[in-house]
Amino acid sequence: MRLQVCFWLLNLFFYVGVYAQGIDTSVIINKGSQWNYNGKTENFFNTNTVNRIKNFPAEPKRDKKFFRASSEWFLTQAFPALFNRFITEDPYSYISFKNFIDHQRISAWDWDDNQFTTNQIDHPYHGQLYFNAFRSNGYNFYESSIATFAGSYIWETAGETQHPSINDLVNTTFGGIVLGEMTHRLSRHILGKAARNRTTLVSNEIGAFFVNPVNGLNRLIDGKWGKADSYNAADSSSVWAEVNLGVRRFDAQEGGLLEKGKNGSYGRLRLWYSNGVDNIKRPFDQFYVNLEVGRGDSSFINAVNVHALLYGNKFFERGKGIHHGVLSANYDFYNNDAFFYGAQSLNYSWNSTFNYKKTNRLVMSLGIGAVLLAAVPDPYLLYGASRNYNYGSGASYRYRGELSLLNRLLITGDYNGGIFFTISGNESYYILHAASLEASLRVIKNFSLNFSSGYFSLEGHFEDEQYPDFNRKFPFGRFSLGYNVRF
Repeated sequence: MRLQVCFWLLNLFFYVGVYAQGIDTSVIINKGSQWNYNGKTENFFNTNTVNRIKNFPAEPKRDKKFFRASSEWFLTQAFPALFNRFITEDPYSYISFKNFIDHQRISAWDWDDNQFTTNQIDHPYHGQLYFNAFRSNGYNFYESSIATFAGSYIWETAGETQHPSINDLVNTTFGGIVLGEMTHRLSRHILGKAARNRTTLVSNEIGAFFVNPVNGLNRLIDGKWGKADSYNAADSSSVWAEVNLGVRRFDAQEGGLLEKGKNGSYGRLRLWYSNGVDNIKRPFDQFYVNLEVGRGDSSFINAVNVHALLYGNKFFERGKGIHHGVLSANYDFYNNDAFFYGAQSLNYSWNSTFNYKKTNRLVMSLGIGAVLLAAVPDPYLLYGASRNYNYGSGASYRYRGELSLLNRLLITGDYNGGIFFTISGNESYYILHAASLEASLRVIKNFSLNFSSGYFSLEGHFEDEQYPDFNRKFPFGRFSLGYNVRF
């Protein structure tokens, strides 16, 4: 897991570092809203905004290459199977056709005992290879999503001799679709900028390959490497990014943040993709990624959050307020010295934006949805060889508020909560709280000073009296310097 997440961190920092050259850096973004330094205010849900992004009603059509897509999809299955069989000689890799037939029974499905990071990170990464095998060969989002499900199902029933895993099917399919479409959009954005600035064709091509290797391979096969093409040239997206570096104080015990807290380094990368403020009806026309790192006693990668639009609709506009409803796919991963947590969810939120003059704005978002599958620690469980966590489903509820003053000060409050009941593991239920309050002051051009405080809390309640309930808390305070850029 650390290898995959570090790979993604490296890719995104590389992306920010290389493609910041020679582009418009007039915007600070904080998830749903931006500050524009020329006196105008832009917002994701404000359809009256003068936006510099052109709107394209649909993607340009591409030829569908089924043979190549299916071949790459198959090789994504074959390579790990052959590696497990002949290199690692995994006992589960001695597969047979009888094994595949036996796994078609509903009763054959079970929950596996893999490590937390393998299930929550590695499987989604594998799923995005299934997705991009078809997405990069001319197929649309929905067709590629079907291919991702099919790839996960075939691997679970035919790739190994052990029982097909319910959690792997969910993690690989849901996570693969989310990660796959994100990498497709970002690589297309990089190539689209190169098409409009021929001097960066080679460097952008390399960056796009790192983000989406499957698409990069197909461009090599097609002879398009280092060349502009109509599909990518028509890309209308824009990307904002913010990098924060600083220090933090945290406490994973229960002695108090000030009295017994520890100090450490802190870093954050936030990235927001938009295909235009009017485009909110197509999946992934808007998405947000948050990556946080900070050195602690037992963790380095602290948080990975992905929020991707699936469908949005404008309800009404009245006075200074504009109101939208948005369905989103969400992935949340927390890993700190107090606990770890990973979940996929679908949420529907009410979003309201209120503008006051040209330099002041209030944005509020309230959402509720379903936690499809959550993985949470259980100190009393050892399931199989290495699983020390439970799987469960439940409900998710979120709130976010942003107050922008004079295009210089941004105050943000964020809360992510959930309750979920164990499906696999000791009979129990959990309650998650993740809250933060942040103030960001733009000091000069693209630089800002940021201060935030908050806490993570996970409560575990167990049915069996021999297992005591627990409440693990992780309060923190952070101070950082931020650099903001628009691509």
